[in-house]
Amino acid sequence: MSQSLTIHMAQINYHVGDIDGNVERICAAAHQAAGQGGDVLVCTELAVTGYPPEDLLLRPSLTLRVEKALQRIAEASHDIAIVVGYPWQQDGKLYNAAGFFWQGQCMGQYFKQELPNYQVFDEKRYFSAGSEPQVINFKGHRIGLTVCEDIWFDTPMDASVAAGAELIVNLNASPFHQNKRGERQQQVGRHATRHQCPVLYVNQVGGQDELVFDGHSFAIDQQGRCAVQLPGWREMVASVVWDGQTLSAGASCSIGPDSNEPDSNESEWSEPEWNKSEPSESELSELYSALVLGVRDYVNKNRFPGVVLGLSGGIDSALTLAIAVDALGAERVKAVMMPFTYTSDMSKSDAEQQARSMGVRYESISIEPMYREFMQALAPAFAGADVDTTEENLQSRCRGVLLMAMSNKTGAMVLTTGNKSEMAVGYATLYGDMAGGYGALKDVYKTKVFALARYRNSLGEVIPERVITRPPSAELAPDQKDEDSLPAYEVLDDILQRYIENDDSADDIIRAGFDAEVVHRVLRLVDINEYKRRQAPIGVRVTRRGFGRDRRYPVTNGWRPGL
Repeated sequence: MSQSLTIHMAQINYHVGDIDGNVERICAAAHQAAGQGGDVLVCTELAVTGYPPEDLLLRPSLTLRVEKALQRIAEASHDIAIVVGYPWQQDGKLYNAAGFFWQGQCMGQYFKQELPNYQVFDEKRYFSAGSEPQVINFKGHRIGLTVCEDIWFDTPMDASVAAGAELIVNLNASPFHQNKRGERQQQVGRHATRHQCPVLYVNQVGGQDELVFDGHSFAIDQQGRCAVQLPGWREMVASVVWDGQTLSAGASCSIGPDSNEPDSNESEWSEPEWNKSEPSESELSELYSALVLGVRDYVNKNRFPGVVLGLSGGIDSALTLAIAVDALGAERVKAVMMPFTYTSDMSKSDAEQQARSMGVRYESISIEPMYREFMQALAPAFAGADVDTTEENLQSRCRGVLLMAMSNKTGAMVLTTGNKSEMAVGYATLYGDMAGGYGALKDVYKTKVFALARYRNSLGEVIPERVITRPPSAELAPDQKDEDSLPAYEVLDDILQRYIENDDSADDIIRAGFDAEVVHRVLRLVDINEYKRRQAPIGVRVTRRGFGRDRRYPVTNGWRPGL
């Protein structure tokens, strides 16, 4: 009779391109798991290089570096088998591979068959698709290897089970977007039930440029039930025991620093209703955790000492400050108020109150002197022209210059504060409030900004209440409000979600009950402001379709909203 297998799932935060560092993380996890009596350690997709390595895969030295890394992993496999993902060159082709290493040898390799080429993925640019299953006979058990997207299709698992697999191990680098966790479990559960074959789904954690990986690794038994669920947003090694008939949870141990943000709700998951007016606390917890982790890893992996941001007294910058402090700690964050004639006393007071309560470094620098100097220098060029948004944008650009100068002097990165609603319709200033290195809220609609602010305050009030309740305003003109220029955010965000994420046409949106004139105006604003978004910093992607790798529209085009 076969002995039980103790399989450790390694949910690790890798650093793209740091092959030596990634191998050290893998070997350390293997040593830890072996010490807990583990038989197999399962790492994630392309763990050796980190995911996604993009054009690093085209570097001439890649093959040699990966081969050396695999030698080290093989050497670490004498006390425990190691399953790990890596790029592999063979017969002039590059494959997204998973290898099973035991006692210094590679017992078998699997090449990913289903290469995603949509949204943020472009694996067909680099990899060739595999076509054969790989089933490893280990200690009397037959383990089938698959990689990420393979689990979304029938063919790879069909072939693996037909080849004799009694347990499927699926290596993942699955980035987060809202509601993704439920989609994964439903899909894996369907396959496990159909084949009466359990599946271990092991996902990485951490931020990589605009992508953020949430972890939430799990094991599904042959009845489609979740036997083991790892928490999200943190590194962890957790074990599953397979006796040939049933899966059961073993020991687990965190291998990274505890997150500053609270755990997301790990209770049984139910699929949220799309576009409902009030997101649940669980959804907001997931979303907030994604933003915090995305900011933390972008700053830390790029070795910035900290961040600086403009704190205006408005809700976007207030939420961004809270995220920055939760990600990095107050000592690594500086907030700067840059008032002008139109900045209200309320804004000045609220900004200072939040900065002081959160313990960040705080400074107030008026932009009035430099604005006057600019206007005086520009007077001959502006002679005879009416005052318009040029003067408003100049205020924003004065602020951008100040923040970038502070960044240049101290090395701290400028964290921009604009949200997805603004980026969509161009309600932002190039070289002004768009200047910076990373956008915490770039993929968060304004209505979600309000919900997240209230969620963060429910954990401990850090954002002044009237920042949340007062009408949003850029304060670039007397008595200015956002809704003087834009539809109400509840209306605007609904239209934007339908157009950007669902690809609904203008007519589809109008038939859903929206005013035709408003729809055509909003869609035109989205289309004509592509040039601005191309010049915006990257930011955390949290929706199904963000501005960046997901959405590649031409800047120069004659398309007009219609059918």
